[in-house]
Amino acid sequence: MKRKIHAVIALLLSVSLLGACAADVSTEKQPQEKESAGSEETEEESEEPSAEADNRQEAESSGQEPEISFELREGQRPLLIDGSTVTDVTVTPSVAPYEIAADLSNVGNLEQFYFEDQMKEKLAENGFVVFGSAGWEFYEAYENNRYSQIPNFVTVDSLMHTYHLYFAYLLKGLEKEQLSDKLGQLSERMLADSMEQYEQLKGSEWESAAKRNVAFFTVGASLLDDTVVPADYAADMVREELAKIEQCDGITYSAITGDEEDYTQYAPRGYYKGDSALEQYFKAMMWYGRIHFKQEEEEMDRSALLMTMALTEDAQAYALWESIYTVTSFFAGASDDLGVCEYAEAAHEAYGENLALDKLIAEKDSFAQFHELTATLPAPQINSIPIFDGEDNVIRGFRFMGQRFSIDASVMQKLLYSQVRENSTGGIRMLPDVLDIPAALGSETALEILQEAGETEYAGYMENMEMLKTQLAGENTALWSASLYACWLNTLRPLLQEKGEGYPVFMQGEAWAKKDLECFAGSFTELKHDTVLYSKQVMAEMGGGYDEEIDDRGYVEPEPLVYARFAVLADQTAQGLKRYGMLDAADEENLSRLSQMADQFLTISQKELRDETLTEEEYEFIRVYGGNLEHFWYETIKDTADEGGAVPAPAALVVDIATDPNGEVLEIATGNPSRIYAVVKVDGKVKIAAGSVYTFYQFPWPMDDRLTDNRWYQMLGIEPDETGEYHYDLEILQPAWTESYRYQYEWD
Repeated sequence: MKRKIHAVIALLLSVSLLGACAADVSTEKQPQEKESAGSEETEEESEEPSAEADNRQEAESSGQEPEISFELREGQRPLLIDGSTVTDVTVTPSVAPYEIAADLSNVGNLEQFYFEDQMKEKLAENGFVVFGSAGWEFYEAYENNRYSQIPNFVTVDSLMHTYHLYFAYLLKGLEKEQLSDKLGQLSERMLADSMEQYEQLKGSEWESAAKRNVAFFTVGASLLDDTVVPADYAADMVREELAKIEQCDGITYSAITGDEEDYTQYAPRGYYKGDSALEQYFKAMMWYGRIHFKQEEEEMDRSALLMTMALTEDAQAYALWESIYTVTSFFAGASDDLGVCEYAEAAHEAYGENLALDKLIAEKDSFAQFHELTATLPAPQINSIPIFDGEDNVIRGFRFMGQRFSIDASVMQKLLYSQVRENSTGGIRMLPDVLDIPAALGSETALEILQEAGETEYAGYMENMEMLKTQLAGENTALWSASLYACWLNTLRPLLQEKGEGYPVFMQGEAWAKKDLECFAGSFTELKHDTVLYSKQVMAEMGGGYDEEIDDRGYVEPEPLVYARFAVLADQTAQGLKRYGMLDAADEENLSRLSQMADQFLTISQKELRDETLTEEEYEFIRVYGGNLEHFWYETIKDTADEGGAVPAPAALVVDIATDPNGEVLEIATGNPSRIYAVVKVDGKVKIAAGSVYTFYQFPWPMDDRLTDNRWYQMLGIEPDETGEYHYDLEILQPAWTESYRYQYEWD
């Protein structure tokens, strides 16, 4: 039976904190205390770095480069998340050192495994090795371990993957069951309102702006409903735009704005591909999120003002807009662009409270004032439109339902051309590297890898990187709790801390730091995949069993702060959706179970780091971990599995995260999960425990062929191609920095 969501989003609960345009909303909250059995956790809310609202404008007016900042426009950010986050977990790592013999002779359960010599060498040297496929889903390795009495090694990777499954499942359900219909209603109302404006403004200097808006909303409505008939006066523009969106084949000029637009972005991908209703929703939301009405052009500013008037004067339309914006912001974050909230305030300041169409015609000086006011509004932090060398890196303007600010996109923007210039050979950096993000978040290992690859040699790269590291070093609660997207990224941050003395032997070396980077990158890939429609993409400038009794007690990867933050993330997901009435009892129970699991792993990992023996109940919890993962996996796919129970899709996925307008995108992907073997100490005994981890890839790819999950499955040999043949593309390799801890068979 399909999950039922009992909600009418438009009824915004009449609670002021849900207003998307509420001004001067405070995000100050008391720290939330969480308790977990057998441990005490303390949270410290650090002072937030002060942000000078006019810093960017002052820098621009003086001709200087603006300081890097991570401001959030509070007036636009809905507060479905209460601002709580975990900044500290009190535990002093004190695991007694243990040796791993070069021949692994002191490893108690070595006979349970077959390892080739090079695998043994990596195990002895690093304390762990990653090798081979763990199946199509993360739970399979753990269930196989239980049947074979192999100790489980519970990984952060497997827990974060499970959250991804639930995040995508919940968001997809909301989009398909509610948001798509509401977007259709909103498009219809905005089209009707815009047509009425056009009729009243014909013959005035506002006619072309009104006509442009009719075409804009006709395209949006048509993408959701192909029976929409365009008005005669807008039909040519509409047909041209719809044809370009359908072709999805490059960057060309928009018939509506006259500016270049990247129409390859409209190719449905992620979980949207293959579902006709979701594909329509994807295209329409991409349209409303990307089409940009430049502030500097008076004609575009007129269109933006008319849109703002139509939306704010139609209570039903505004309720629909706000409900869509607020819910999607809860998942993916606030818009990076100016929109109705800011433009409405500027309009009232210029025209007064009683703004009407006849005033637009009569009061020409008022529009001049409005245009001056919009020029003073904050510019976006992330560029997502084609611009040429020498133009401003980000361009101020209006978007109807702008794509969302993300910390990672802002980081990558500061490390691309032209924010960083040429290297010594004249090369320019048109695509980022995923490692830019962990490096900016403080990972010295990531920065060293980037340096070795020559990525830091571009003029300005290291200067910008140091500024980014300084900006992101503090515990800015408002920044890291702005959305589920931000909370997810914050949950991963502790992986980037170096693990020194007192941690298990396998965690203390450079190899483990790189393995943690792969975990970060794998989970980040899932985050970008789940939010590909909403998250604003950066663009550079042009240019069996055993007969004997076996000790199969396992081990949890000891990352207490990750588990503490994960518990908050699961709780915040449930609380935010429940506040809107969007969470049924089954999903609330499953999110609660995820939170409780994280709490148990917090307790267990703290005990492990104190070198304490776990209880039998805790060892049993580790032993049955695979069954718990399988439960969550099944809950998210049961509605899409066929009658025979076949798996609808493996864990592998792909997503593009950045665009070089000269013809390439950066694709990041995960393959089938890999199997990890770690030498751990359990109750004083050295043994091998096994689990599953991410398999991460990144590579450039033609822009006009943005990959879908199904294409990626074919490239990995998971699914047959159009001819029914299976192929494996061996040319796509994992990053070289994974080689120190991964073992690969030598292929003939």
